[in-house]
Amino acid sequence: MNIDLKQSFADLAAQFEGLQGRHPGLWPLAPRLLCAAGVMAAVLGLGYFFYWSSQFEEQDALAAQELKLRDDYKVKMAQAINLDALEAQQQQVNRYVERLEKQLPSKAEMAALLSDINQAGIGRGLQFELFKPGQVVVKDYYAELPIDIKVTGHYHDIGEFAADMARMPRIVTLNNLALTAGKDGTLSLDAIAKTFRYLDQDELDAQAKARKAKKTAKKGKA
Repeated sequence: MNIDLKQSFADLAAQFEGLQGRHPGLWPLAPRLLCAAGVMAAVLGLGYFFYWSSQFEEQDALAAQELKLRDDYKVKMAQAINLDALEAQQQQVNRYVERLEKQLPSKAEMAALLSDINQAGIGRGLQFELFKPGQVVVKDYYAELPIDIKVTGHYHDIGEFAADMARMPRIVTLNNLALTAGKDGTLSLDAIAKTFRYLDQDELDAQAKARKAKKTAKKGKA
């Protein structure tokens, strides 16, 4: 058995001798098979790296896109099924927003609102020692006006004044409340009243212009 294997390997090795200078078509069978296998492997490798790999990547991308489209379809189908409920919910939200907007005065109505706050305190028999509107703070969709106030009066009158603020048709809040007892049995209330108004068109345009300029500046830095 050992002799047969040695002889077989010797015969196989002999087929690879003297190949230099000979036409491949005249080579023995083993070298020709090995050469054909090498050429095939080279063709497959080059085909994979230069052609099939991009095809595989495109296939994977299309498969991922298909999964995304399936998920989008399921979401849109669920939305279509619940369309009536979503529309009713949207109408409810719109009505709520409209009610809130009605509680926000315009810039022209702010003076009347400040007068209403002052009259509410006087109507309760309170004495204003301080009524000083502060600097307007402009937010994204509204403007906030803080007012430093100090009123003096009896406990129940101050409580009714605070309740009047909460019942106003416009939004008015009392913040940073501090009560101080006087010698004559009266109380002094120090607070910051905050009221809010919606932005006029000029202010909205200025904000949009500022956001656009900021976005442009960020792109320039990038």
